[in-house]
Amino acid sequence: MTVLSNKRGVELDEQVPGAPAAPFEPADRPAAGEGSIGASLRAYVALTKPRVIELLLITTIPVMFLADGGVPPLSTVLLTLAFGTMSAGAANAINCYIDRDIDAKMRRTRRRPLARAQVTPARALVFGVTLAALSTAGFLLTVNAVAAAGSLFAILFYVFVYSLLLKRRTSQNVVWGGIAGCMPVLIGWAAVTGGLAWTPFVLFGVVFLWTPPHTWTLAMRYREDYAVAKVPMLPVVATERRVVTESLAYTYATVACSLLLWPVAGMGPLYGAIAVVLGLVFLAEGHRLLKAVRAGVTGVHLRPMRFFHLSNVYLALLFTAVAVDPLLH
Repeated sequence: MTVLSNKRGVELDEQVPGAPAAPFEPADRPAAGEGSIGASLRAYVALTKPRVIELLLITTIPVMFLADGGVPPLSTVLLTLAFGTMSAGAANAINCYIDRDIDAKMRRTRRRPLARAQVTPARALVFGVTLAALSTAGFLLTVNAVAAAGSLFAILFYVFVYSLLLKRRTSQNVVWGGIAGCMPVLIGWAAVTGGLAWTPFVLFGVVFLWTPPHTWTLAMRYREDYAVAKVPMLPVVATERRVVTESLAYTYATVACSLLLWPVAGMGPLYGAIAVVLGLVFLAEGHRLLKAVRAGVTGVHLRPMRFFHLSNVYLALLFTAVAVDPLLH
């Protein structure tokens, strides 16, 4: 599992930019056709936030190639992906249980199963805890204890530290809460090597530093949502100029950390070239945002989602380079 926790990919409901959130009306009963087995299965799958899990897997697989110095054993990859998906799904399902009240208020999340009364809260919690137990046991029995410990830590951190402690109390919630989304990097490395080293911690740092600007630019787009739900995301409690400035600072740190991998892991010229080019593009978009906000541009006209989508592309291509580089040199 992991970051790319954290969470760091996000479910997006199509809305008109700048439009106010429509009031949520909880369903007294499932809509027609929603009581079938297929509808129930889809609801439980939705609890795991599949689109978030996809982002986490983007960081897990490349690290396994780097750890092996080539192509890792297929069985190890498949087992890690299977139990990593269950682990991330467990954390996300429990998060849906915890956040069911605010999910119903936000247009970005009001289509989630608990907000639409497609699954009862008790069943969602049992589902999440069951996935957590199965994923931890699966890692322990078929992969190794280090990977199992990393998976369990990610679930507990996301649930207790981020969801219960930080999210509703501080604007730094995604900074420290993002640690859970970085764990897939360590889990993927441990699955192949049975231990840890400096290399995966550098990549951990890349994801950790990448998460705040990635999430804050999304929160800029949905600022009203978070304000209504009383979640103190940085764009809710700070000016747009401060949000953009801090996002750019984290972007610089992300690029610097990505370049640190070059000497630490002994990467070849392919990774170095790709990291430099991607970093320049990423920074250019951050400076575009800063220039716009300094010019007095505000709201949706800043186009923060452009940075958000580019951040996804940046991370995906950077980790692709992580996987391909060891195959070529």
